[in-house]
Amino acid sequence: MYTRDSNGLNKASRTLLLIGVLFVAINLRPALSSIGPLVDLISQDFGLSDTLLGLLTTIPLIAFGIVSTITPLFTKRFGIGNTLLAALILLTLGIVIRSIAGVFGLYLGTILLGIAIAFGNVLLPALIKRNFPHKAGFVTSLYSGIMSLGAAVAAGLSFPLAVEFNLGWRGSLSVWAVLSIIALIIWIPNIKRLDRSVPSRSFKVAMKRLSSSVLVWKMALYMGLQSLTFYVILAWLPAILMDRGFDASYAGWMLSLSQATGIIGAIVIPIWAGSRKDQRLIIVSLIIIEVVALVGLILPGMALVELWVGLIGLVLGGTFGLALLLIVLRSKDAETAAELSGIVQSIGYLIAATGPFIVGLIYDLTQLWDYALALLVAVAITKLVMGIDVGKDKKV
Repeated sequence: MYTRDSNGLNKASRTLLLIGVLFVAINLRPALSSIGPLVDLISQDFGLSDTLLGLLTTIPLIAFGIVSTITPLFTKRFGIGNTLLAALILLTLGIVIRSIAGVFGLYLGTILLGIAIAFGNVLLPALIKRNFPHKAGFVTSLYSGIMSLGAAVAAGLSFPLAVEFNLGWRGSLSVWAVLSIIALIIWIPNIKRLDRSVPSRSFKVAMKRLSSSVLVWKMALYMGLQSLTFYVILAWLPAILMDRGFDASYAGWMLSLSQATGIIGAIVIPIWAGSRKDQRLIIVSLIIIEVVALVGLILPGMALVELWVGLIGLVLGGTFGLALLLIVLRSKDAETAAELSGIVQSIGYLIAATGPFIVGLIYDLTQLWDYALALLVAVAITKLVMGIDVGKDKKV
């Protein structure tokens, strides 16, 4: 006989729900990370400028920022399960439209998948708070790790699928619709396993209360600065290395290394953090490693590049998983977790969206990457200041 948890789920149901969560999670990055390696092929097909190609990465981040705040409106009306179902359908449509249509479809599909992923980003922490409250660190490590794995695999396979398997950029991008359809099929039976709770407050009241909390703003800044550094590294690390004399192949491998070590960080750090009531030691440790690695990239000679890049990836993956876990740990219930996740990720991704542009502008003005890397050091120190309070054992 199966024992049931506080949500009425037995062990088998919880296991199936966890599988559903992981299949949702693995779909939250491939549609984004698969586009970068294909921009040259897309440019050749449509003749788009670098600015317009850059929007293919920026648009989803803007969608994250806008949609994340209003996500609790949908969960209060339709529930987390149904909202995630709609998000998976929208994600599939976005991937397909982006892959098969012309320039208009390319951007329309990007907008749709950005909206869909925003829902998933916000709702998974809330779902974990409700259904896995006593294993939050472990479950967060699983889903943040599998998100990083999905990003790395998609980035690595994107170009080979297009060229070596002769699928073209359209076929390469459309492959990820298969993964979202599988997740859709697996998620549908899980909807009935999620209880629909009656909202205890309106969306307007929730946002007013959260936006007046200093802790919430510090969490949002911590999340945003973490994401800013991640997307700067994702966008500019190869260019930084090639400017230092390394070839394109090596630069590409270093980007892959940062993503691979990020998977390790995303798995290990939330488990460590989830075992502690206070996360300040972890936050300080990660910042120290991040600053050391960034300074290592700045120093003349660029010795031990693999070490510095690997450490940066490890820290960014771990900080991402930690930021998601903190949303769960600082919430008193699932409703608060959904609201907090929405406002924190909304502000955070709007901050992150500025990063690649600012760094590109700094390089255009100075023709030196050292200033951009110095900016990331300043960002890390600011992140430390925010994190010291966020890491304390208290609820929003």
